[in-house]
Amino acid sequence: MAKHEDQYITQISTSITVKGDIIGESDVRIAGSIIGTVSIAGDLIVEKTGVVEGEVKVNNATIAGTIKGNIECIEKLTLESTSKFTGNIKTKQLIIENGAFFQGGCVMPSNESAL
Repeated sequence: MAKHEDQYITQISTSITVKGDIIGESDVRIAGSIIGTVSIAGDLIVEKTGVVEGEVKVNNATIAGTIKGNIECIEKLTLESTSKFTGNIKTKQLIIENGAFFQGGCVMPSNESAL
């Protein structure tokens, strides 16, 4: 995950459920639940306990938990072995670890202008 000198990482803990959209510039780490759109200029980490139900648009994402919805990563998406992803993917780089669940389609444009 990219480190930004002047920005913080927003964290949603395991006991928190957010119903609504998350929009911003900084990185986000989710261990709880988000029901809504996540649109950030930073990077996204979804922990093993994290759940996102909605559209996601981020710079980079590392998923260990569950996502139900489409995701667009400007640079790289990593689906870790514990991840469960249902939806369509658009990214330049995709890493799927052994054991990850992925159901959907994937588009990998060859240049930034295609995203």
